[in-house]
Amino acid sequence: MPTNGTNCPLKLQFGLINHESRYLTAEAFGFKVNASAPSLKRKQVWTLEQDSQDPQVVYLRSHLGRYLASDKDGKVTCEAEGRNTDCRFLIAAQSDGRWALQSEPYLRLFGGSRDYLSCFAQVITEAELWAVHLALHPQANLLSVARKRYAHLSPDDGEIAVDRNIPWGVAALLTLVYLDGKYRLKTCDSRYLGNDGKLSAESGRGTGYTLELKCGKLAFKDCEGKYLSPMGPTGTLRSGRCSKPGKDELFDLEESHPQVVLMAANGKYVSIRQRVSISANQEDETDLETFQMEIDKESRKCLFRTNEGKYWALVAHGGIQTTTTERSANTMFAVEWMGRRVALRASNGKYICTKKNGQLAAVSDSVGEDEKLILKLINRPMLILRGLNGFICHHKNSNTLDANRSVYDIFTLHFSDGAYHIKGEGGRFWYVNSSGLVCSDGETPDDFSFEFLEHGRIAIRGKNGRYLRGQGGMLKGDGVTPDSSALWEY
Repeated sequence: MPTNGTNCPLKLQFGLINHESRYLTAEAFGFKVNASAPSLKRKQVWTLEQDSQDPQVVYLRSHLGRYLASDKDGKVTCEAEGRNTDCRFLIAAQSDGRWALQSEPYLRLFGGSRDYLSCFAQVITEAELWAVHLALHPQANLLSVARKRYAHLSPDDGEIAVDRNIPWGVAALLTLVYLDGKYRLKTCDSRYLGNDGKLSAESGRGTGYTLELKCGKLAFKDCEGKYLSPMGPTGTLRSGRCSKPGKDELFDLEESHPQVVLMAANGKYVSIRQRVSISANQEDETDLETFQMEIDKESRKCLFRTNEGKYWALVAHGGIQTTTTERSANTMFAVEWMGRRVALRASNGKYICTKKNGQLAAVSDSVGEDEKLILKLINRPMLILRGLNGFICHHKNSNTLDANRSVYDIFTLHFSDGAYHIKGEGGRFWYVNSSGLVCSDGETPDDFSFEFLEHGRIAIRGKNGRYLRGQGGMLKGDGVTPDSSALWEY
C-alpha cells in the first residue's frame, strides 16, 4: 500500500489580483490580456506549469490553452499555443505572500493596470505585485511532502494530525477558506486551524495564512512569518520556528474523492470485515464499511476502493472480492441511478445482488429488490458546489440561488434514506418552486438525489425528477438531461 500519492496532486490553478484589486484576464478576442475584472471567473483562471529542466521557471497558461509571454520590448501577449522562450517566467514571492513575475530571458517585471500591462519594469513597485487566489475547488486532502502522510482532524486531541497513510473518512477533508487575501484551513467540524496548532470556532489573525509556492508544492505562512509543519510523533500541524520553507513545510493538495457506505436490501452495511469476500452483514459504519468511489474518466464506470488500497473485483462465478490493487475491466462497475437506490452492473453484464448469507455476487440479469443498494456519501458534510460559470451562492436580495459567483457559500448536507437534504443560511432548506427555481428558505426539507456521473462532478436531481442546472446566472431545477450545465464540482 503506497503511503503517499494515493491521488494525484491538484493542478495549481489561480487568479492573479493586481494592486487595484483587479484580476488578470485572458480575452478570447485577439488573445489580449488586461487587468479589469473585479472577480474570479473562467477568463481569470490561470494554470501554473513548471519547466521540466529548471523547476524555478514557470509558464502561465490561460483558460484558452494559450501561454502568457513577453518580448524583449516588454510587450505582453497571450496567444502562444506552445511554450517558447518568451513564455518563461520566474516567481519572486514577497513577504506578504504576493508574487512578482519576472521574465526569465529579459529579467524585466510584469505589471500594470486595466489594458496597460507590460513586462518592462526593472524594480518591484506596487504595480508589479500580484496576490494569488486559488481557483481550484476549496475542499481537498493535504499531504505532507516530508512525512508522506495525510492530515486529518483528531477530534479527541483538538488538533490536525499528519499521520495517516491514506486520506480516509470525513476527518481527512479540509476546506480552504479565502478571506482578505489570506487562507484559512477549516476542518470537517467547521473549526479553523490556528498557528499554535489549536482549533477554534472563530477565524482570527492567527488562523490566516499566505500561500507560497516552492518546486510546485505549497507552504502556509502565518501572521508571524513562520510556516505550518507537522510536529512531534503524531505530526501535529502548527507553525514551527522556520522563517524559510524547507521540505518539512511543503504540502500537496490532492483531490478528495467521494467516500461512501452502502446498505443492501437486508438492511446491513456492505463490509470487508471478513477480509477477501465482500458481504452485507454489518450494523455499524466504520472504515471497513467505507469505500472510495473513483470514476474512470473514459468509461465513466465506477471503481470501489477499500481503506487498504484494494479494489472490488469480479472473480469466478460472479463473486466480488478485494484482491487487487490494479485497475482492470473486472474492477469497473456501471452504476444505474434509481433515485433513492442504485444498482451495480459488473463487467460480466450481470447485476450485483445480495445473497441470503449477505455475500455480494454479480449473477442477476435484471434489477429487483435484492439488487438495489442505498449509497450514502460520508465525506461531504459541508457542501460547496461549482458549475461551469462559478459557485452556487445565496442571492443577496431574494430566496433564490446564484450559480455564477466567484465566492462560495457552504451548505450543510443531511442524508435521508437514499436522498439528501441541503441546508443553507438560518437552517432553511433547498426546494424547487413551481416556476422551476431552486429556493433556499424552505421550512421543511425537500429530497434531492445525487448521481456521481463524472470524475469530480455530480448531478443533483430534485423530487420532480429534473436536474439542477445553472442558467442565466440562476440555479434552476428544470434540467431534462445531466448536460454540462447540470454537472457540479463538489
